[in-house]
Amino acid sequence: MYFFLSNLSFTDICFTSTTIPKMLVNIQAQSNVITYAGYITQMFFFLVFVGLDDCLLSVMAYDHYVAICHPQQYMDIMNPWFCVLLVLISWIVTVLNSMLQSFMVLQLSFCTHVEIPHFFCDLS
Repeated sequence: MYFFLSNLSFTDICFTSTTIPKMLVNIQAQSNVITYAGYITQMFFFLVFVGLDDCLLSVMAYDHYVAICHPQQYMDIMNPWFCVLLVLISWIVTVLNSMLQSFMVLQLSFCTHVEIPHFFCDLS
């Protein structure tokens, strides 16, 4: 359980680190723009850590299910290799999903030199 909590806390720190630095730079420079490349990069990491947060919460729910419903076999089912495998699968799935969505946005026809008047933009 602590292994999953440590991964979840790392994910949450990285999640907030995707938008806060750009926001602080914009406050300091009194400018509210982000470049197209910056937007794509920020969107990629934002989607990675949002998806990873959701996947880790699902893995933790499975961990709690096994602990409550099968307490006698908990150590056999949730062995360290299986826990690492669950976290690794969560990383792989979220990175692939984020890459897919980022590449789909790259296929759209935008002017690449346009600056977006916000410090953060989501997919919509």
